[in-house]
Amino acid sequence: MKYFKQYVFMSALVIMAVMLSGCMYPGEEEGGGKIVYEEHVESIQRAIDNFQEDNGGILPIRTKDEMTDQYIKYPIDFSKIVPQYMDKIPSSSFEKGGIYQYVIMDAENHPTVKAVDLRAAEMIRDLNMRKSANGGKVPFTDEINNSVYQVDFKQYGFKSQLTLESPYSGAQLPLVVGGDGHFYVDYSIDLQQIIDEEKPQVKEGEDIRVLLEDRSNIVPAYSLPYTVNEDHEVIFMKK
Repeated sequence: MKYFKQYVFMSALVIMAVMLSGCMYPGEEEGGGKIVYEEHVESIQRAIDNFQEDNGGILPIRTKDEMTDQYIKYPIDFSKIVPQYMDKIPSSSFEKGGIYQYVIMDAENHPTVKAVDLRAAEMIRDLNMRKSANGGKVPFTDEINNSVYQVDFKQYGFKSQLTLESPYSGAQLPLVVGGDGHFYVDYSIDLQQIIDEEKPQVKEGEDIRVLLEDRSNIVPAYSLPYTVNEDHEVIFMKK
């Protein structure tokens, strides 16, 4: 746990350096389709509800494999609801050049429209290409906890640690590699901030990513499950 605290501290230092230098990952320009407008979410939600009512409970989605990340498992198929249920596809959607993919969460019980920040997917896709070029090997350094590791980005050709702007706080979030060899966005900084400032009721062993889902229209896709320890410090869950 001592190392994990050091890891969070060092991540914060990297974040400050990135913000002061103005260096960002390619594509992290200001403006564009970076905002999930509330009216976009509301209009899609109305269209989804009306479509489902007219089609015997069926949802206008593209289903994926059962092993797909829960946050990207039910992407919305706009071709089924435009123009009959809504006039046009929102400009914030990637289909129209935005950076968000709209998805359905809680599809079985209470279908709810949420958005996925696709900058994470682009960044991970780039890392996977570099991984393939490296013979499938992932250069990593220290273990954070529970078989999750820091990536040695310099061996991948980066001058510094690769980060992604948080859609929740605006902080620069690190990327990590799991014991499965896959890359993930690390939302522990955002989660720890919520726990420290709002003190929500959370228990050891439960996935606390719901704290991010409940406070935003954006879901923490491309991430690992998190929980807290007895000191209410955010840690990765054991698999």
